Amino acid sequence: MNVKLRFMRRRNESNGRKYLKVITNEGISGVLLASLIGGPFLTGFMLHLGATSAQIGFALAIPAFANLAQIFTAIVTHNVDNRRAYVLGYGVLYRLLWVLTGLIPFVLPQSYWVYTFIVLYLLSYLCSNIAGVIWASLIGDMVPAQVRGRYMGIRNMIVGGIGAAAVLFGGQLLEYFSKETGFIILYSIAAVCMVWNGYHLFNYPNIPFEKSTESQKLKLLVKPMRDRTFMRATVFLAVWIFMQNLAVPLFSYAMLDVVKISIQWVSIITTIQMVVMMISYYVWGNLNAKYGTKRVLFWTLPIIAASCLFWGALAWMPAIPVLIAVHILLGIGTGGFTQLTFNFTIEEAPSSERSIYVAVYAAITGFTGFIGPILGGEIYQRLTSMPAWLEQYGFSAFMGLALIGIGLTFGRAALSGSSSRYGRAGVIRSKEKELVS
Repeated sequence: MNVKLRFMRRRNESNGRKYLKVITNEGISGVLLASLIGGPFLTGFMLHLGATSAQIGFALAIPAFANLAQIFTAIVTHNVDNRRAYVLGYGVLYRLLWVLTGLIPFVLPQSYWVYTFIVLYLLSYLCSNIAGVIWASLIGDMVPAQVRGRYMGIRNMIVGGIGAAAVLFGGQLLEYFSKETGFIILYSIAAVCMVWNGYHLFNYPNIPFEKSTESQKLKLLVKPMRDRTFMRATVFLAVWIFMQNLAVPLFSYAMLDVVKISIQWVSIITTIQMVVMMISYYVWGNLNAKYGTKRVLFWTLPIIAASCLFWGALAWMPAIPVLIAVHILLGIGTGGFTQLTFNFTIEEAPSSERSIYVAVYAAITGFTGFIGPILGGEIYQRLTSMPAWLEQYGFSAFMGLALIGIGLTFGRAALSGSSSRYGRAGVIRSKEKELVS
């Protein structure tokens, strides 16, 4: 009997390590694609297509808007049997539609370029978020709770480093070749990464999961709404994301089209941000394991605010050093914020209701996150007729002050208290080493 138990334990541990490797490898192929045609290159490509700041702001708001799809997905699919099929199908379609935007200049008249890009990008992210809510549920079962914070830190550090290298490569490529040739190469590599990512998604397991006991869809939706601790934190984070997204997503636009630095320098600065983010993932993961998710999440807020506030240093310092400092702070802050909000939604939910908790969080924050960049793009358009310093650094610095204010007041109250049964000191370290190694 003891021999059988030991065999089953070793098999479960072996599956655990296998799952962690699959998740990491899938993350590598996914981040390569996103790094080569997203971020500053998405902004650069849209400028190449002839987009205005308002159109760029709208496009940058699409990922947040598409989060609204998660709540419908969670309700319809809350008791699906084959989670892997959903993740695979919609995950591949998400990246296929994004890669197809690279064909726009070759198959359509110029007057349709920007609008077609926005439509394809929107459809792409709708598919991404349909896959994402089920992916989060599947990841919650693939990664044991007692190592989740630390493992996600290690995974994000690995994929972040590869993503940083990809951004640096892409910037050099666009500097060496013409814009048209450079983007053809970037999109061609992204197409290869799309196929590679699909292979890794195919290798995800279809783990049986604890299904919700709630058969009525409306009652299922209401469950997270009645969780006061969860909703208090979610509403605050939605307001924070709205205010943050007025400025942060448009940093690349401000550098390229307002401050007028080259796309090579933008790629270098973005690479520095990603390297810092990569290192911070590991640090935030360790802090998460020691102090709990919500407390550590609160610590990220002043850092993000400082990244906006530091734009004000452009008033008396050269642009490049200031923007490097801005993006170092942004990398530290957003690295922790992204990782910890993901852990927050998984940890706060009962395992049988995880999909609907993730979806409600995504829908609420997605709505405010969608409005932010659109309004930010409109603000930048109006700032062109005002004193130049407002457009160059005044608006971002003002948003930094506002973020510090709400973070240190409402944020402290909303993110107080214990976040989870897990993510605390006292986790069994030997178990962590077995599963993460």
